[in-house]
Amino acid sequence: MATVAEWIEGARPRTLPNAIAPVLVGVGAAAQLDAVSWWRSLLALLVAVALIIGVNYANDYSDGVRGTDNERVGPLRLVGSGAASAKAVLGAALGLFLLAALFGLVLVLASGQWWLLLVGASCIAGAWFYTGGSRPYGYAGFGEVAVFVFFGLTAVLGTVYVQAERVSWEALGCAVAVGCLSVAVLVANNLRDIPTDREAGKITLAVRLGDRGTRRFYLALVTVPFLVTAALAFAHPATSVGLLAAPLLVTPVRAVMAGNTGVRLIPVLRDTGMAMLAWAILTGTALAFTG
Repeated sequence: MATVAEWIEGARPRTLPNAIAPVLVGVGAAAQLDAVSWWRSLLALLVAVALIIGVNYANDYSDGVRGTDNERVGPLRLVGSGAASAKAVLGAALGLFLLAALFGLVLVLASGQWWLLLVGASCIAGAWFYTGGSRPYGYAGFGEVAVFVFFGLTAVLGTVYVQAERVSWEALGCAVAVGCLSVAVLVANNLRDIPTDREAGKITLAVRLGDRGTRRFYLALVTVPFLVTAALAFAHPATSVGLLAAPLLVTPVRAVMAGNTGVRLIPVLRDTGMAMLAWAILTGTALAFTG
């Protein structure tokens, strides 16, 4: 039986910024619209965190039973390493999806926007079919699209909408920025796994682009948020504070563009996630004070 520490590692805590950052900047965008509800913000955060841990366990389960994780460079995988049974990991994933659904249902009831149930159902389906089912889209190179949509557009704009019942162009810009940084985390992960994914038949976008193309794609993705900052600063000069997150990307960009491979790419995921979190906090706070 897996230890508590192994379950925590299997939850992949380095990915938590992908869930927290969009909600934080979404709260800032809602504050700019003078529509912050702290309990709704908390529920949105709980939904996002439950979903990302749930999808991590679901990926662990699906990749583990397929044998994709038999030869793995990155952090511990519970099923692939034999630390936990496939049944236990599947149960954890489904339990977290249920929690996300319950928290989301409260938000829907509070807002009275029943069509949001479809959005929630799409998020859970997207989380499962990333590596689950007979034809997982993550094995066909569409994982980056899903991350951009669910942990960028949906998470940011959803956080704003359940509070303000509308969205702003500033919120859309923030959604694009956070979505690109979130995708960059996945791209760094898949860059590291190109050799093992190719051998296992997991045709990620990184496998399709190849090593050099994936490194260039990562650089393009981490540039986008600062272009968004420049656009926001024209209307709200205070949001230029988001540029302070740029130095946090110097080390991971150097690691990627220098051709680092294997375990030397693992810190890139952490550093990119922390830069995303910093950008979200700085930009969200600035937007809140412009409201």
